[in-house]
Amino acid sequence: MALSPVSSGSTVDAVLDQLQAQVSGGAWPVGRRIPAELDLAAQLGVSRPAVREAIRALSHVGVLEVRRGDGTYVRSCADPRPLLRRMSRASARDVFEVQLAYDVQAARLAARRRTGADLARLEGLLRARDEATEPDAFGSADARFHLGVAEASRNPVLIEAMRFFIDRLHESMRAIRLDHEVPEAGPARHRAVLDAIAAGDPEAAASAAAAVVEPTLTVLECLLDEARVPEGDA
Repeated sequence: MALSPVSSGSTVDAVLDQLQAQVSGGAWPVGRRIPAELDLAAQLGVSRPAVREAIRALSHVGVLEVRRGDGTYVRSCADPRPLLRRMSRASARDVFEVQLAYDVQAARLAARRRTGADLARLEGLLRARDEATEPDAFGSADARFHLGVAEASRNPVLIEAMRFFIDRLHESMRAIRLDHEVPEAGPARHRAVLDAIAAGDPEAAASAAAAVVEPTLTVLECLLDEARVPEGDA
């Protein structure tokens, strides 16, 4: 089964579908090294970042394995697309419930393990978040700060989980910036997270991270409860 150029539209999804088809159809059996990103991009007629993102998604769910300095290999012939579709349909509440769990543990571990270089990087990420105004740029900057905290945790499983999750967080924060009904934690609460990490206080960092997410999550819960109330009972 040969790869063919993808049509315009949802490029990453189209690339992912073609890569998965190679695995499911047996063209790329388990254990085989797949073509390099540049070759795949040329065959599919897409950008290299689109190929990289599709490979990352398939590696996160165990279909592919990226071996640094060696290439990307097929690890499983399972089809993860139903799972990925369910992820894409997750609500903002679902996203923030997961973010709460990840952020609290990431901040706690970062307070124990951060380096001077981590703190300098987090300062820059927080500054970029504070300065972002346009919704898409704000969502991206917010996601990068939260990922930066996870990276300072030095826990590779948590870091990879956050990298897989970060696109949904980006989209959710972008939507919240556009929706004035739902609050988003401002600079002061994010500064409190970084200050606690810098102070090396794990419990203060965990509490500050929870304080970033919980108010937004509470409002989302209330809005969902209101939506579930039948009109005649309101």
